Amino acid sequence: MKCMVKCLGIESTAHTFGCSVIDFPSNADAVANILSDSRDLYVAPSGTGIHPREASRHHGEVALSVLRTSLGNAGTSIKDIDIIAYSGGPGLGPCLRIGAVVARSMAAYHKKPLLPVNHALGHIELGAALTGASDPVVLLVSGGHTIISVFNRKRWRIFGETLDITLGQLLDQFGRQIGLGSPCGGKIESLAEGSTQNYLQLPYVVKGNDVCFSGLLTSAVRQMMKQKSSIPDLCYSLQETAFAMTIETLERAVSFSTKKEILVVGGVCANKRLCEMIQGVCQRQGVESFLCPHQFAGDNGVQIAWTGLVDYITTPRYVQLGKSFINQSWRVDSIDVNWRISGPLFRLTASAF
Repeated sequence: MKCMVKCLGIESTAHTFGCSVIDFPSNADAVANILSDSRDLYVAPSGTGIHPREASRHHGEVALSVLRTSLGNAGTSIKDIDIIAYSGGPGLGPCLRIGAVVARSMAAYHKKPLLPVNHALGHIELGAALTGASDPVVLLVSGGHTIISVFNRKRWRIFGETLDITLGQLLDQFGRQIGLGSPCGGKIESLAEGSTQNYLQLPYVVKGNDVCFSGLLTSAVRQMMKQKSSIPDLCYSLQETAFAMTIETLERAVSFSTKKEILVVGGVCANKRLCEMIQGVCQRQGVESFLCPHQFAGDNGVQIAWTGLVDYITTPRYVQLGKSFINQSWRVDSIDVNWRISGPLFRLTASAF
């Protein structure tokens, strides 16, 4: 093995096209380094959501510039890259195809190993590496995921998940109804903070350890259309209800699993109110919380590069070009995570960021 292994990661599951380069020194005290993290986001018009065709067109237009910026910031060239990883799913089909085509093209022309990476697994493993969480209950909350998982017998097992729309989709869809552009989570949080904290009754649906948000969304939109409640109070009530549902299932998973750590990843983990409620769980259960750094909480190429790198080093696992794939419904609990059972966990630093 070379003294330094470099991985290029390409992310393109939804609104973000991102590229990142990570290197890994192959020695006993190895700490991987993030050398670059370049992104360009598709921004939907106000009041609309992500249109897969338009987002994929955006990705195709910016792919070359984002790639060049990432390699330039890393001070390397494609010839020095040892493996190319790309987001294989889950995600929006047209967007996933752009990232896969870029990755396949470079892998074929430069004769590099190619590895598809599960997007949800990337969120979890990057968050664990950056925070130092070793054996946590994971809460993944974003526009594409609402999952509670625990690692057991080679895989991240699902303890609870959404049965319809995700927490991020709930916030985005309600935000569009009140005229905001996606992503709407931060704007709804600001409106909620400015409310009178007049809680409005909304459906609270927990089934076993799974949640359903669609009825909550429908009720909030109906109240908004009747104009009987202020928008800030609706945003406050929507957040409180959705977060309480999520926290109930998270706390049940922590209690049942007897784990001593909670790791929160995904774009919604930037919400301050959600973090406050998670701290309440930690106090009641006597566990420690780890929050993915805000810069890396959303979609990014780093999560793909990191997960592809450790997978390749420990397996080594890659695919032939003709067998490379995308899978819009690729579940995280269908993947063997070899690096968590083969020895000490790998370490990652983001000191340059």
